[in-house]
Amino acid sequence: MKSYLISLTALLLAILVRPAAAQTGWQQIPVPPLPAFHPQEPKRIELPNGMVIFLQEDHELPLIDASARIRGGSREEPASKTGLLDIYGETWRTGGTKTQTGDQLDDFLEVRAAKVETNNNADSTTIGLSCLKDDFDDAFKVFTDLLFEPEFREDKVDLAQKENFDGVSRRNDEVDGIAAREAAKLAYGADNPYARQAEYSTIAAVTRQDLIDWHHKYVHPNNMIFGIVGDFDSAAMEAKLRKAFGAWPKGPAWQKPELQFHPAKSGYYLIQKDDVNQSNIHMVALGTRRDNPDYYAIEVFNEAFGGGFSSRLFRNIRTAQGLAYSVGGGVGTRFDHPGMVQLVMATKSGTTIESVQSLFAQIDDLAKNPISQEEIKTAKDGILNSFVFNFDSPDKVLRERMAYEFYGYPPDFLERYRAGIEKVGPADVARAAAKYLHKDQLAVLVVGNPAEFDKPLSTLGPVAKVDISIPPPPAEKSAPSEEKPTASNAEGKALAAKVVEAMGGLEKLQAVKSMRVSFTESQAGGAPSPVTLTVVLPDRMHVDVQTAQGNLAIVVTPEAGFMSAAGLGVRNLPPEQKADAMTQIHHDPVYLAQHLNDPAFSFHAGGTEKIGDVEARIVEVDGAAPWIRWYVDPKTGRVLREAYKGLGQSGPFDGETDLSDWKTVDGLTFPYLHRNRQDGKDSSVVKYDTIQINPAIDPKLFERPPGETAPAQ
Repeated sequence: MKSYLISLTALLLAILVRPAAAQTGWQQIPVPPLPAFHPQEPKRIELPNGMVIFLQEDHELPLIDASARIRGGSREEPASKTGLLDIYGETWRTGGTKTQTGDQLDDFLEVRAAKVETNNNADSTTIGLSCLKDDFDDAFKVFTDLLFEPEFREDKVDLAQKENFDGVSRRNDEVDGIAAREAAKLAYGADNPYARQAEYSTIAAVTRQDLIDWHHKYVHPNNMIFGIVGDFDSAAMEAKLRKAFGAWPKGPAWQKPELQFHPAKSGYYLIQKDDVNQSNIHMVALGTRRDNPDYYAIEVFNEAFGGGFSSRLFRNIRTAQGLAYSVGGGVGTRFDHPGMVQLVMATKSGTTIESVQSLFAQIDDLAKNPISQEEIKTAKDGILNSFVFNFDSPDKVLRERMAYEFYGYPPDFLERYRAGIEKVGPADVARAAAKYLHKDQLAVLVVGNPAEFDKPLSTLGPVAKVDISIPPPPAEKSAPSEEKPTASNAEGKALAAKVVEAMGGLEKLQAVKSMRVSFTESQAGGAPSPVTLTVVLPDRMHVDVQTAQGNLAIVVTPEAGFMSAAGLGVRNLPPEQKADAMTQIHHDPVYLAQHLNDPAFSFHAGGTEKIGDVEARIVEVDGAAPWIRWYVDPKTGRVLREAYKGLGQSGPFDGETDLSDWKTVDGLTFPYLHRNRQDGKDSSVVKYDTIQINPAIDPKLFERPPGETAPAQ
């Protein structure tokens, strides 16, 4: 044991007294040259009908993925029907085929763990499949059926329109989205297809026949590139595809659209958002294309100037000055149209002007301190070291190769990229910066709360305010093939008077100045939510909704419309939602009954409709009030049903409410049960618990909560 301890001690001493190895800095570690880049090239086939097919074998897994890209996208859709391609891209798949509905296709594919999906973008539409190798024939049949015989069923078109209406109604919810959308308008021009936005009216104008016509116009073999990758034998797959597509007749040649670009004048543009505490800054101009000889120099400049954590903008503005949450950008390039020159920055409201000036200072500094050799080396290393990971699988190479075919680029453009980047030097980068980035050509967009800016934006120059309000849905007639009456008739006035008496009489109704109603609302398939509604006639409303996450308040007055919730701050209601809430106040039977003798209000009777066992008389209420239709029991004077136009989460809808369970409170009679429908479908049930007439109401209930601000988006 003693000799063992002595030996162990000697060993430890030898280790401890051994001279330390010389330290080597990471800069001295030799970096081996990048290996040669030779991606697996897909096999290209062109059929006699002009269809181009790419075959890319990949036997790593028993899977097959395929896609067809078809020329013609949203840039070709009529401006009056902007949104057509979004509806087309969805209903091409959901609308099913001549023999199967979209839902039946879902079931058929689900049991095979397969997918067949359709989509759209600015210049093309796509249809793709993904499946196990053994299920390819089944999935491919769905693929070809959709290609040759899509049905675009009316119910799915209607659903897609409603989803797009919802997108319109929500497009101002996120500040980032607002800034990106409006920046594109400044760079390209508001009417350019790359910046154009759908509205309620353009979506509503799209018909099923439009979708059918689009498909017949653009979906032809000579307008299509088909690529397939996976576990198959190329010879066998080629034979299968020739059999499926070879007899498909060629269609008319595609014509590239002639697009006009009208960038905004340089200057300052403001979108006022009072519910945020940070500013989003976009400096934009028109960029260039990827077939530009300066493309590689632009790529290196972008990476060095604003491309990542090591870029000049990030180091100077975020790290050194502490001004930005995020900052970056450069000269944008696209395959077949100009990209956007765009510098983007997010900062707190109190440093907005300082941040704009700092971005400008960085542009000015490029002339005095060009991008250095060290910065260029770092940028090139970052580009080239990540390059291989962008194309490290056969499917990624196939996708890129299809893009080159689609846009008419050389087949070896991918291989040229690395050599092009490697050749870029300081003079090339300096030339690109001087040629494409000009401070005096930039349109500067600021989205934020100007009341919290460090200085007024106008201290930098004239400011143009950008209107982002959403145009309301197009006006519709109150009934099919029926003109809306403009004046009362005798029967209408008599029925309205009977409604007033049934509710408690004109004198008592006109004494109502305010109401507070507690009720529960159950959405279709959902749990009931307790709600308290406070209304001060004629134009103030406060709604308090109890949710699992806490209380949500909605306030509408002539001066403001906002919602607030704990942890979410205060958000302004879009103008169209505020208007709809005001309409709900003015549709209340108490408000309408109070105006029985007001000549600005009209009550026009005409026609009947059976509701339950009652042959109800129809009364159109209009004039100073937003249009609503009453279905009145001529014996009791009770309103059994209301019909109206509303605005929901998915856009405008035709609403109906059946009224029942009448109870008397303070001499006035109200319906305690409301069954609501939207576009003919049950949407919610409202059950009143209590109604208070002329309760004491604190005016602060309608004021914006002090000190609350929505978090930065």
